[in-house]
Amino acid sequence: MKKIILCGYMASGKTTVAQILGKAMALPAIDLDEIIEQKAGKTVSRIFAEDGEIKFRRLEHESLKELLILEEGFVLSLGGGTPCYANNHVFLQQEDVVSVYLKTGIDEIVKRLMQQEKGRPLLDNLPYNELQEYVAKHLFDRSYYYHQAKHIVATDDKSPGEVADAIMSLY
Repeated sequence: MKKIILCGYMASGKTTVAQILGKAMALPAIDLDEIIEQKAGKTVSRIFAEDGEIKFRRLEHESLKELLILEEGFVLSLGGGTPCYANNHVFLQQEDVVSVYLKTGIDEIVKRLMQQEKGRPLLDNLPYNELQEYVAKHLFDRSYYYHQAKHIVATDDKSPGEVADAIMSLY
């Protein structure tokens, strides 16, 4: 059974699209951050605050590795930084993995982040122009890792359902 992995920057729609795909394909939709939170018994924000990023990245890598050992198929949404640490990008190339980079433009990401409820501590107090610069820098830094995915689906001006349809048409 194929394992579908969605990667991309925050607000690219990974979790929402994973849920739609999971339902359409009768596969479990898994959010890696939720798995990490269950394992650690605390939120990602608390892990960062109390244990630091290194501990979080170790948990993230171990959780991803454990999921990919499973025989069953699933749709997995990664955290925005997951492919960029601990050689996690190599998992995107596994034979039994269909990896998809949900490519979203800077302006679209900023628009989506501005529309979301607060809850992203690093971003909540940034004014629009600084947020745009922050996103642009991160996308540049992470681009190599995101492009290790086997497929790229542009998400700008598409609904989550349209993105899911584009992914299903890859088969």
